Amino acid sequence: MKYYAHSENNDGSKHDLSKHLFETAQKAEALACRKEYSQFFRLAGLLHDFGKYQPAFQDYLEHGGRRGSIPHAKWGAGYARKFKIYDVSIAIDGHHKGLPNRADWKNDTNQIVYDDEPDFDEVKNAFLVDTGFDEMTLEYVCAPALNGLQHEIFIRYLFSVLTDSDWLSTEKHFDDIKSSMRPIRTLPIVAMLNRLEEEFSAKSKSGEINQLRNLARNEAIGKALLATGFYSLALPTGMGKTLTSLAWALRHAQHNKLKRIIIVLPYISIIDQTARELKRIFGDEWILEHHSSYNEASNSTTDRSEDYPAEQKRKQLACENWDYPIIITTTVQFFESLFSNRPSKCRKIHNIAESVVIFDEVQTIPKEIVLPTLGMLNDIQEIMRTSFLFCTATQPAYEKRPGFDGITAITPLIESPGILYDKSKRVTYQLLDELTPISFARLKDTVTKHDEASLVIFNTKKDALEYFMIMKSNKTWDAQYHLSTAMCPDHRKKTIRNIKSDLKAKKKILVVSTQLIEAGVDFDFPLVFRALAPLEAIIQSAGRCNREGLLNHSGKLGNVYLFLLQDARYPNKTYHACAGYAAELLQDDIEQLYSHNVFEKYYASVFALYIDQASQQGIINARKDFNFETVNDIYRYLDDHSEGLFVYNYNDESRDLLHTLQFKEYISRDDYRAMQPFTVQAYENFIYQNREDVKTSPHGFKIWYGNYDPATGISVDPMEADKYVV
Repeated sequence: MKYYAHSENNDGSKHDLSKHLFETAQKAEALACRKEYSQFFRLAGLLHDFGKYQPAFQDYLEHGGRRGSIPHAKWGAGYARKFKIYDVSIAIDGHHKGLPNRADWKNDTNQIVYDDEPDFDEVKNAFLVDTGFDEMTLEYVCAPALNGLQHEIFIRYLFSVLTDSDWLSTEKHFDDIKSSMRPIRTLPIVAMLNRLEEEFSAKSKSGEINQLRNLARNEAIGKALLATGFYSLALPTGMGKTLTSLAWALRHAQHNKLKRIIIVLPYISIIDQTARELKRIFGDEWILEHHSSYNEASNSTTDRSEDYPAEQKRKQLACENWDYPIIITTTVQFFESLFSNRPSKCRKIHNIAESVVIFDEVQTIPKEIVLPTLGMLNDIQEIMRTSFLFCTATQPAYEKRPGFDGITAITPLIESPGILYDKSKRVTYQLLDELTPISFARLKDTVTKHDEASLVIFNTKKDALEYFMIMKSNKTWDAQYHLSTAMCPDHRKKTIRNIKSDLKAKKKILVVSTQLIEAGVDFDFPLVFRALAPLEAIIQSAGRCNREGLLNHSGKLGNVYLFLLQDARYPNKTYHACAGYAAELLQDDIEQLYSHNVFEKYYASVFALYIDQASQQGIINARKDFNFETVNDIYRYLDDHSEGLFVYNYNDESRDLLHTLQFKEYISRDDYRAMQPFTVQAYENFIYQNREDVKTSPHGFKIWYGNYDPATGISVDPMEADKYVV
């Protein structure tokens, strides 16, 4: 008798079940994280559709029925559990619905384990005859020698491999052309190193800042031939972290035979900037962007994905499993994939193995989840032979120590970063009114009296918007700009472009911004005002002042003024507490801001005083108990309870796009990507309060038909801004 895995394809052929099992097993075995564990991966592939040998399932394929009406995953999972091959069993049980909690996995498979499934012997015999599988081999499978959390990430890796192998085999059956389009590309290390050297040679070597950049890069590259592990690159802002880290990563990958480089960034604005630079240097075909606002089809003249140019189709497919030489993604995408239990998100985990992962602006990892996040990275490094590089101007104290269960060991690429910080001094810090609370009027007078382009940074949208409205009538400036997440991404991108143009033209401009400007936005102002904030935010803000050291040429430095507003507001309690501790440090001795050593002292104290280790332990305990669904539910990189609002009234392009989408039968992934540049994240209560201006489309997404200010974005009363817009 012939058994089938899937229904007819376009050629009218059904998918032979044994062929599918062996194909999946072969792919999975080739992706094993270690050779000694390859049998687990092969077994997962062979047994994952064991349940499709049910007569009921074969009847379903022959005569049709409701999709999912004949469950099959529990059969292979139960069969593996009978032989105590628990890792394989859990992965198989979740290969459609997602990795389960331990209790749910047991409930799913108990009938088969305890011989309460009357058709089991018939199904098993059909499997054995059709595949020629020797059941005796299951008797000799031993559990991998891993500790609890390493065992948990091993299951995630196995699950990722099984999901990807299964889906690739299925894709080949239904769409052989699509399958053949998948990129087969290896990291062209030698060619990329040559291009990078050309880039460094073309840059100016004169000036003290450029000389320091070259010294730092050469020292970092000198550590590239070390083994895989954890590394840090602490450089002052504006010292070329991006290209220095990439030069190290390419040589490190070459020495350790690693497959790809993954660059993880906290903000989409940084991704846009980084991707443009790397594509310019290496070529578009080697760089994959994967985040919510990037649309691989954005340069295409067609709405039909099957008509996209071949390169765009390859990248579109590579976003599914990250099989690409260089990937640029967000911290949210990266970490929520690692902690997810969903097949579509977990599918990329195995391609993090044998990679170099560069975290830029690593200080932005939320302190509320820092322990489980670092713990996951520790386990990945042990299992997957992955190297992690932490890059920042304000290096957090992430190493393990009494009271803080962090990274076991982190090797610095720069042995004495303090010397670089001392030599690259570009700003002076001053406390406005010694950090006694001041009014907006006092701040307005102080900013206005300076006859220079000025950047004023606030902690909240409320404060930024209120101050911008106060300054709007002031005619002192050549131009005034506002930046916050109340503006859609396309609006922010265009505003940033205009600001850079005005700065280059030496115009006297005023920019009022929230903290979104602190990372990856390469502004260079002579004067920066910063509301009191955590130490890392203060240093990042200062990185927007005299960034290129041009004032140093005339014997000057940039000026950074720190101020405390009356009735100051903060994004959350942890941020407020860290800002308070920073104030204590600065009022005690503001000179500490010029020392690199202050970061270690600051972070050690902050983690000890303000991190709720008990709440973070809940995620770690759920991992230890193999409760994958619970981990997925409680790990949130951004816990904002927000929803996207498509802004209809932003411009003609947003209106035209919505009109096009309204006539579509369904909204594709590419359509959603096309919407992202015109989408603002808003809190649920904002949507409820303004329900007359918010409509839900027939496709399920929400549309903002209310006012959209061409300067500040979604129009909201300044007093209410932080309650509503994320």
